[in-house]
Amino acid sequence: MKADLHSYLKGGRDALLWKLDGLSEYDIRRPLTRTATNLLGLVKHSAVCEILYFGVVFGRPFEQELPYVGEAAETNADMWATADETREEIVDLYRRAIAHADTTIEALALDDVGRVPWWGDAVVTLHHVLVHVVAETQRHAGHADIVRELIDGAAGLLPRNDNLPPADESWWLDYRQRVEQAALDASKRSA
Repeated sequence: MKADLHSYLKGGRDALLWKLDGLSEYDIRRPLTRTATNLLGLVKHSAVCEILYFGVVFGRPFEQELPYVGEAAETNADMWATADETREEIVDLYRRAIAHADTTIEALALDDVGRVPWWGDAVVTLHHVLVHVVAETQRHAGHADIVRELIDGAAGLLPRNDNLPPADESWWLDYRQRVEQAALDASKRSA
């Protein structure tokens, strides 16, 4: 079971990092939703999640203190990159957070316990934390997929398996028009 959960976590991590490939500094940072969701911010946030859940929760401190984590941090500071934070620094942070998390996952049994201070000091098992972080990572990978598609039309799960129907651009344009027409027709019926 631990191997299955870890595999899904690794898949989400890979998908999230892939969404940065081939994009400019502006495109990886630009906010594309009302809440400022952006690709590099999703990677930064995911790094923080792994550091907290697989580090702090199990008494395994990370090698570096992060100014955008903790009570003194600015709200949402982990959800975007400042102009001084480079893509390389954030990707490296995520890779180091992953290595740290993987060490915790490999060292502990699924029923080993830790405490989550930000959940009222709740006692949790590694199993619970793995499920939570898999869900969180996959959720953010989905956000990244939509944001990337808004930037340049690229979509899919992974470079070697996009998990999309095998179709050309013409098919996608027709498909999108059919979906748009169904939305219009339904709105007319409900008016």
